Amino acid sequence: MSERYYTTSTAFLEALSEAGVRYVFANLGSDHPGLIEALARARAEGRSGELPELIVCPHEIVAMSAAHACALVSGSPAAVLVHVDAGTQNLGGAIGNAMRGRAPVLVFAGAAPVTMRGELPGGRNEFIHWVQDVRDQRGIMRGYVKYDNEIRSGCNVKQLVRRALQIADSEPKGPVYLVGPREAMEEPLDPADPANSDNSNRYRPVEPAALTHEVADEIAAALAAAEHPLIITGHLGRDPGAVPALVALADLLAIPVLESAAFKMNFPADHPMHAGWQFTTRQQNPVLAEADVILIVDSDIPYIPANNGPSPDAAIYVVDTDPLKASMTLWDVPARRIAAASGKVALGQIGQSVRRIDCDRDLIEERRAALTAAHADALAARSRLEQPDGGQITPQYLTACVRELLDGEDALVLTEAVTNFQVVAEHLRVNQPGALIGSGGGSLGWSGGGAIGAKLASPERIVVSLVGDGTFLFSVPASAHWVSRRYDAPTLTVIYDNRGWKAPKQSTLGVHPSGAAAAGDDFHVSFEPEADLPGVAVAAGAGYGRTVSDPAELPAVLKEALSVVRAGRSAVVAAHIPLAQGSGGPASAAVGNTG
Repeated sequence: MSERYYTTSTAFLEALSEAGVRYVFANLGSDHPGLIEALARARAEGRSGELPELIVCPHEIVAMSAAHACALVSGSPAAVLVHVDAGTQNLGGAIGNAMRGRAPVLVFAGAAPVTMRGELPGGRNEFIHWVQDVRDQRGIMRGYVKYDNEIRSGCNVKQLVRRALQIADSEPKGPVYLVGPREAMEEPLDPADPANSDNSNRYRPVEPAALTHEVADEIAAALAAAEHPLIITGHLGRDPGAVPALVALADLLAIPVLESAAFKMNFPADHPMHAGWQFTTRQQNPVLAEADVILIVDSDIPYIPANNGPSPDAAIYVVDTDPLKASMTLWDVPARRIAAASGKVALGQIGQSVRRIDCDRDLIEERRAALTAAHADALAARSRLEQPDGGQITPQYLTACVRELLDGEDALVLTEAVTNFQVVAEHLRVNQPGALIGSGGGSLGWSGGGAIGAKLASPERIVVSLVGDGTFLFSVPASAHWVSRRYDAPTLTVIYDNRGWKAPKQSTLGVHPSGAAAAGDDFHVSFEPEADLPGVAVAAGAGYGRTVSDPAELPAVLKEALSVVRAGRSAVVAAHIPLAQGSGGPASAAVGNTG
């Protein structure tokens, strides 16, 4: 019997599997023959189950977005294969989303072969190997990854992969980048060499950090003595297990919780201590303005200082796994204490400290009653908005219809409706930890691949994406829906469709409220003439696509679409919402709601 085929590529794939990577999302190229051969040999030898499953994605944004969501939902790292410098660059904003969304994803790209006269297997033998040889391929990614390195030899490939994943999966989590020329990936190895054994337990991520007792006691004392305490969070719900700890502390002292720039479910929407959501809120938030003690826990953007900052007299405390936001060049919160700690652990510690304090129970119960009444009033006011307006589907009505559609379902919703982020938060009213996720970043189009990754990570759940029309186009829908069909990952996409970009218009008005663009309704944001967005998805493999304008038809259309998803095919519903005039063209042209 011949010796077992075992190369750097084989060891690389084994290392991913040993570290818990189940899926590798790939757009393959001329730099991947070693990996392709290793996967084929494993299948021929009946060892496919020992390696991750390869998910072919005909666009890198889809691959990276799928890996991002897969990692968030599964709680385990995912991996992406891209083609040298070209595939790396084609990741585009998706790598920035993974950085800001704290997604543990390993990206591997080949590199131009380092030999050209047949000295080593895998050397240059195609013209493209010269064209794709750049001086600093790793530099393309360096501003967006926690770690980058090159595989120069197979002798330590597992060590490099495990270290990269250890860094990716340690807080603050984030993507990492490895490159390797073809010669290194083709290098024969001895599978019996101890370097190729499974030592993944030696490369565990860093354990969650705790507050010092002094800091926990100080925060607890400040919150307990406050007349108007407030907790602000944005991404605590990345760990669904942290949500009950926040609920317990809010209940203990009757503290309102404000979700700011929140791309996760951080606190139950129906809880009486929920004080609402804010994104690019231009008006002063009354709860924030009156707060005398503020605990900011896991929030990248707790408020926008120029728009709605807290009182200068407020005592502020910051707890985060990345409290200094070192990757943001400009960030400042005038906090009395800034602590690096796990939100889940820290909230539990603060709660324990509070229980040792003799609190003013009358003040707490008075505050609880006031907050409960305010929450009920806010909920009633929002409910009154959940109606069509003049025969048109409003964003509030659309979101309420989705909420009713998913009532009683084990659903996971991806939010990427941009200028309707707040509408989705307020009217979807998610109460289950882990039931709502967003990219956390600033590049649109994440939800196309993200829905696939979420469905693969949690196949028993109904996965729904709420997107804008621009967001849908950015998601490379032809590629995303082809992947969804091929790998049996059906999802429902609902498009908040007003045929253009509203975000650039809002940004322009925020800076030039009385400028020429405002006077002439001239913003260059229209998507007219309208494209058949659901038709794009159906052409690529979706089983259902429908555009609806009549509010009376919307619930039945959504129900029909969900039945198609249950039957195993993706569905896309575009709901026409009111147009915002202003296109840089005729006054009657449309603009949209996404940027």
